[in-house]
Amino acid sequence: MSFKESKTKQEQLEILVILAHPDQNSFNHAIAETAVEQLKKNGHRVIFHDLYAEGFDPILPGPEIASDCFLPDDIQMHCNDLKRADGIIIFHPNWWGQPPAILKGWVDRVIRPNVAYKFLEGDNGEGVPIGLLKARSVIVLNTANTPEPREREVFGDPLQLIWKNCIFDLCGVPDFHREMFRVIITSTEDIRKKWLKRVEEIISNVFPALI
Repeated sequence: MSFKESKTKQEQLEILVILAHPDQNSFNHAIAETAVEQLKKNGHRVIFHDLYAEGFDPILPGPEIASDCFLPDDIQMHCNDLKRADGIIIFHPNWWGQPPAILKGWVDRVIRPNVAYKFLEGDNGEGVPIGLLKARSVIVLNTANTPEPREREVFGDPLQLIWKNCIFDLCGVPDFHREMFRVIITSTEDIRKKWLKRVEEIISNVFPALI
């Protein structure tokens, strides 16, 4: 169920956008820019983080593991942005069937206990957590140079398992959308224009324009 179905179109939403690609000229940057423009055109507020441009530190220090630890100001800011977001959009390439290391580090440091999930009282972490995120919809858009048949038949689409099953289902986000744009390395300008149009469609379907 998307915001289109669950919320009135008159409601302005605050959408957290996370981009993880080191090349400013990448197609990931192009689809992120298109998505942000469409969100603003639809009347929504955008919280935008380009992790590489910001120099986000992906290394999780030992003292940060505890749920009640003191967080550095930049990590606390990311946690606050995540907690208040009505929706989340993530852009990254498929590298070895995984997100880039900087994005994995963002997950480790920001999608943390008492921010994105918690355990029942008396549960020391062995049970199933309770999701805490306010966001009701998530979009994950990826790029790849692996053809779809090989991705599914050989690798089993690990990014779907990571983002939906392992992360956002656990954090209590009920509405999940993911699309892969491929094969980037052989794509033409016309194909990329069609893909950008598709990005606009996805954004407007999940986070529709205000009336």
